[in-house]
Amino acid sequence: MANLLSYVLFLALRTFAAPPEYIQVWPGGSTPAPGDLGNDTVGPSLVPPPGTSKHAPHSIIIGVRKGGTRALLEMLDIHPEVAAAATEVHFFDWDENYAKGFEWYRDQMPYSYPNQITVEKTPGYFTSPVAPARIHAMSSSIRLLLILRDPTERVISDYTQVYFNRLENHKPVQAIENMLVKNGALNTRYKAIQRSLYDVHMRNWLQHFPLEQIHIVDGDTLIHDPLPELQRVERFLHLPPRIVASNFYFNQTKGFYCIRSDGHERCLHESKGRPHPPVNSTVLRQLRLYLRQHNRNFYRLIGRTFNWQ
Repeated sequence: MANLLSYVLFLALRTFAAPPEYIQVWPGGSTPAPGDLGNDTVGPSLVPPPGTSKHAPHSIIIGVRKGGTRALLEMLDIHPEVAAAATEVHFFDWDENYAKGFEWYRDQMPYSYPNQITVEKTPGYFTSPVAPARIHAMSSSIRLLLILRDPTERVISDYTQVYFNRLENHKPVQAIENMLVKNGALNTRYKAIQRSLYDVHMRNWLQHFPLEQIHIVDGDTLIHDPLPELQRVERFLHLPPRIVASNFYFNQTKGFYCIRSDGHERCLHESKGRPHPPVNSTVLRQLRLYLRQHNRNFYRLIGRTFNWQ
């Protein structure tokens, strides 16, 4: 009897000592020996912690691409009452995923406790012509987060990401001027420019959701002073204030704020914050002039202005 009680106590202690995200159960119930974790043929099955379940998101970060969506999600994930989806799901903007159905979508969400809200982020939603209606069909009361930055800088950042991705995959690359200019004029059909027409995409969202359900995060401010922006998000999501100044520290090497939480420090992936290439001044001026009227239209739509050039 004493041996049985000892074994039960051991199992209980091992369970409650597991990381909160999941409990690892190994074949045969044994703990792997050092080095066994590298064996691809043997891996843990994930057993949800007691009292957790998967839910459709209570809030979605809808964009914009290269606006700071990953930083926003990582910083919001500091909050103990937030369960953040680990990957971009692309359910509402990719037809092949949407065809898999709502149950598939919910299964992509993290396990969460009853006091937590689930948050998903897919930057492609903002510029998708079909995402607003599809999200509204799932939940007309969902709270949406949209993080934006200077649209000209966003274009350059968009190009930079594609440039490095192509280099890493040994594909040919072009100078940014060759993408921005076509036949001697600004190439307004360039996808990176199209994504920065915030007024065009916002009109689509406002056809399905009232502005009160879309909280706009200033991506430029988030980079330089994250706490006030996160506190506004907490209030918008009706979360108790838990994110504090000590959760952030400035990394001099990377040149942006990193996160400190639960005794651990982490920064965004090295692909974030890459230096932008120099852009021909004449081309840059053309781009700014083209986007300026779209910016003004956007300001009128939302009743707010930004310090965009």
